[in-house]
Amino acid sequence: MNQLNKICVFCGSSDGNDLAITDTAERLGEIFAERNITLVYGAAKIGVMGTIAKSVLDNNGKVIGIIPNFLKKKEVVHLGLTELITTENMHERKLKMQEASDGFIALPGGMGTLEELFEIITWLQLGLHQKPIGLLNINGFYNDLIKMLETMVRKGFLSMDNYNLLLVASNPDQLLKKMEEFKTPQLPKWLNSDRA
Repeated sequence: MNQLNKICVFCGSSDGNDLAITDTAERLGEIFAERNITLVYGAAKIGVMGTIAKSVLDNNGKVIGIIPNFLKKKEVVHLGLTELITTENMHERKLKMQEASDGFIALPGGMGTLEELFEIITWLQLGLHQKPIGLLNINGFYNDLIKMLETMVRKGFLSMDNYNLLLVASNPDQLLKKMEEFKTPQLPKWLNSDRA
């Protein structure tokens, strides 16, 4: 079983227009606090990001925010976090998030959320970390993305092993269970030989 003491959550800086998303973000925050899981996230007080951070804090949980200097504006950054880490740029931010976390969850969001999700799963694919990555598919938000990944498999651009690196569930409890039970796959031979 994987020890998930700190989980990084990628999600939107907007609220979107589906209340199920913000409701589930609130519930995930409650679960983190109940299980003593520290939230690691992008440090904003707005959107789904702000919703989950507020939920964790309101339930006496811990929140670590990581934000680059250029985004650190008073109207965006959450000033009531357990810890706030400032980085020089976006690349350093993502590296710090990876180093600070035992696993990752993507909630609904936009381009930035997808970019963070695919970078962290590519790092797993390349053996740069061995941490579980979950996709919380709230109200079918990620159905089309999952279909796209299936197309990549069908067309020969994505192996089933790498497709299965992304753990998918529609509710937080199911997803956390999958993440706890995640077993890191062996690296492909071509990567192992380069590292010898």
